[in-house]
Amino acid sequence: MTALALQSDLGIQCVTELQEALMAHLEDEGPLALVGDQVQRVHTAGLQLLHAFVRERAARGCSTTITAASPALAAAARQLALAVSLGVDSPQPEVSGETA
Repeated sequence: MTALALQSDLGIQCVTELQEALMAHLEDEGPLALVGDQVQRVHTAGLQLLHAFVRERAARGCSTTITAASPALAAAARQLALAVSLGVDSPQPEVSGETA
């Protein structure tokens, strides 16, 4: 399994950097672990990019997981999932640190 450490800032200003890092692994055939223990700041744009990447790899038959999610990454993912399940159009735009 290949491991790719996610950058600490998944804010909208850093989405291009995140996209470049992810695209280098889009066609990797083996399982890929995205290590999220260093993530401190998350915007919806970063989560959307992660989701699209994981979905695209799944469509290609490739396994992708997020491991060791930091408190900020886990909280942002929970907020996005809740917003989607409630039909909210625009989830919280930013989660920083350990509190949501």
